[in-house]
Amino acid sequence: MAEQEPSPLTYVPETVLKKRKDNEQAVIRRKEQAEARKLRSKENRKLQFKRAEQFIKEYRLQELDSFRLKRNKKRQKSSHETPESRLLFVTRIGGTNDMHPKTKKILYLLRLRKLFYGVFIILNNKTAKLLKVVEPYVTYGYPNLRSIKELILKKGVGRINKERIPLTDNSIIEKALGKHGIICIEDLVHEIASVGSHFMEASSFLQPFKLRAPDGGLQRMKKHFKDGGDAGNREDLINDLIQKMN
Repeated sequence: MAEQEPSPLTYVPETVLKKRKDNEQAVIRRKEQAEARKLRSKENRKLQFKRAEQFIKEYRLQELDSFRLKRNKKRQKSSHETPESRLLFVTRIGGTNDMHPKTKKILYLLRLRKLFYGVFIILNNKTAKLLKVVEPYVTYGYPNLRSIKELILKKGVGRINKERIPLTDNSIIEKALGKHGIICIEDLVHEIASVGSHFMEASSFLQPFKLRAPDGGLQRMKKHFKDGGDAGNREDLINDLIQKMN
């Protein structure tokens, strides 16, 4: 019986071989990218934990110092005034029916376009003048760390490429503010609370908070808070209102 000759090798077109090689390289690249993301995520978690510990320590020292300042001021003046703060939380409580165009323009400038919108701003000469003009339509004060954190966690929405995106994942914050060293919720809270060097970028990223009407409503909206109304500066007591509206 004659032996069978070996069959010739099957011809594979060069384009097919090139495609196979490209696919193999693509698989290798995806694997490397996945490993890099995994490593970066692990490193970020470690960094977030270290920063959270550092921030907690800083907040405790700030609270102790704030308490010391208040106590000293009470001893000197025997008053209940709150030391001036650079950070304010402002919320709109008045409508537009009888509003002057200039007042409406300032409210829009402060991003308070709708009723019960709230924003963080820096207290300075310019913002103090703006608040004076719109005072019958807003109330504001000095937010504490608890209020800042709860607002961002419960109501926080960021803006990326003109889209409103709820802050459900730290990657959203890292994408928008990572170049400023802000990669997670703890970083964002710290930047706002401490009025950091990138406060403007952080506050611009944060969209106005949509709050709800407080339980029991607002009785005397245009009357100043110090006179028994709701408008104007309520200093530390803004935190009580935030709890009711959050």
